[in-house]
Amino acid sequence: MPAGELSARQQAEIDRAMRRAETTCRFEFSVFVGHAQGPSRDYARRLHAALTSPARSVLVMVDPAARVLEIVTGAEVRHALDDDAVGLAASGMQSAFAEGDLVGGLTDGIGRLADAASRSRA
Repeated sequence: MPAGELSARQQAEIDRAMRRAETTCRFEFSVFVGHAQGPSRDYARRLHAALTSPARSVLVMVDPAARVLEIVTGAEVRHALDDDAVGLAASGMQSAFAEGDLVGGLTDGIGRLADAASRSRA
């Protein structure tokens, strides 16, 4: 995750949320906050493909300046997270972002994604 305008405390808070999510559902989570190079969906897919284990990974990409949120899930993750669950998490994140709460939106959204994946796998 590029540092961007996030403080060390904010970065640590997002990292903790990702670690909790990984423990909850056993999938890997990554967050990118910064400028998308080119079309946002294509850029998010490229970032996701570059992860260590893309099939078992979830990437959340936020371009605050462009007001863009992209969530990319790997092939294995899609068995546990359907479009409705991802859409609900995205809606919650976007609501928080609209209120100026980037970190809260990310941490809550990551938790929602992990909870949904965990319930689906149970």
